[in-house]
Amino acid sequence: MKKDIHPDYHMITVKMTDGTTYQTRSTYGKEGDTLTLDIDPTAHPAWTGGSQKLMDAGGRVSKFKKKYEGLGF
Repeated sequence: MKKDIHPDYHMITVKMTDGTTYQTRSTYGKEGDTLTLDIDPTAHPAWTGGSQKLMDAGGRVSKFKKKYEGLGF
């Protein structure tokens, strides 16, 4: 294995959206840093079974729906 080409692998703290934390090894930040998650398995609808809402940024969803409205989606 070549020397000095791999990132530093160290312990960090991961903070979930509900405030719980756990320790893991990562290349993120420096030793002892905290990675705060915005989306994780405790809050994301893909894992919780909740409904998902489409965010219409700049009218893209509306434009798509209008373009394909006659196809019966």
